Amino acid sequence: MAASRRRGVAFWVGTGLVVAGLAMLGYVGWQFFGTNIVSERRQRDAVERLQRDWREPTVGQAVDAGNGSRDGTSGGTAEPVRLGDALALIRIPRFGDGYVMPVFQGVEDDVLARGFGHFEDAAGPGEKGNFALAAHRVTHGEPLRDMPSLRPGDEVLVETRDAVFTYELDTDPRDLVVAFRDTWVVDPRPQNPDPDGVRPPDQPRLITLTTCSELFHTDNRMIAFGHLVSTRAK
Repeated sequence: MAASRRRGVAFWVGTGLVVAGLAMLGYVGWQFFGTNIVSERRQRDAVERLQRDWREPTVGQAVDAGNGSRDGTSGGTAEPVRLGDALALIRIPRFGDGYVMPVFQGVEDDVLARGFGHFEDAAGPGEKGNFALAAHRVTHGEPLRDMPSLRPGDEVLVETRDAVFTYELDTDPRDLVVAFRDTWVVDPRPQNPDPDGVRPPDQPRLITLTTCSELFHTDNRMIAFGHLVSTRAK
C-alpha cells in the first residue's frame, strides 16, 4: 500500500514538472516569437496610420519652411505629444531600405512593445539638446537587434509631419555599454563620468540610441551617440 502511494505521488509530481516545463517553453516561445509577430503587425499599422494622419491638414499648424519650426530652433511637432502617442518615424539605412519604425512618447514597457520610445524629458526631433530613444533588441519586433552593426558615419533619419531630420552617428555602439541606472547618457548634454570613456560630439543637437547590450536578458545598455547634420522641410 505504501509503495502504491509513493508511486502515485511520484506520478503526480512528475506530471506537474512536465506541465511546468511545457509552460516555461511556451512562455519563452511567446517572448521570442509570438511578441515579434504581434509587435511587427502593430508597428506596420502605426507607421501607416501616422503617414495617413500626416496627409491630413492640421488646424493652427504654422511651421517655417526654412528651419522646420515655429520658434527657429527646428523641431517637427506642432503640438505637445502625449504619453504613448506616435510622434515620428525612424529609418536607419544600415538596416535596409525597407526599415521604418514608429517612435512613441515614453519608454514604458507597453510603449516599447510598439516601437521606439522617446524619453519624455528629452529634446524633440531636431531640437537643441538630446533626442534620446530606446528600443528592444530582442522580442517585440526587435527594432534594434542589429545595433552592434552600426558604425560612426551611419545615418539615422527621423521624419515628422513637417520635416526630415538626418542625424549622423559619431560613436560605435560596441564601445559604450552602461548599467541601466547610468542615466547620464540621456541627459541634454551627456557627460561620461569616465574621463577616458566614450562621449558625444560637441554639438548642440544630439541623438542617443539605447538598447539591451545582449540578446538575452541584461540590465546593461548599449549606447550610440550622434548629431544632427541636416533638416529638410516637407
